[in-house]
Amino acid sequence: MTIRQLSVFLENKTGHLNQILSVLAKNNINIIALTVADSSDYGILRAIVSDPEKALEALRSEQFTVRVHDILSLEMDAAPGSMSHILDLFTAADICIEYVYAFSFGSKSILIIRTDNCDKAVEVIKANGLKSIREAELR
Repeated sequence: MTIRQLSVFLENKTGHLNQILSVLAKNNINIIALTVADSSDYGILRAIVSDPEKALEALRSEQFTVRVHDILSLEMDAAPGSMSHILDLFTAADICIEYVYAFSFGSKSILIIRTDNCDKAVEVIKANGLKSIREAELR
């Protein structure tokens, strides 16, 4: 029920983001989804990529601080209120959402969620018949 996501420490300096993207491109790694959360001095780039292990190795070899995290990936309807409905289920189960982002992949709308309790979140997903997206479906 989980997929792997890269989290890369990103200094707020001109060209730093492109250096990371260039390493991925040079290693033929496709970016499926990407988001950056920042402060005045640094950011965290979060990305779902076609080959997380290869990306981890390539970025570390270029001295980037990078980790791989398991996150939840769900298919949602492409309709108003779909995300709210899903998040309501986690709220009702007293699960804190650490972060969330969404993207389209082909004809699917994908919701990415990191919670404070992955095991409990998986129970909510199963109990409510939500559709998890497997990593292989995003390649």
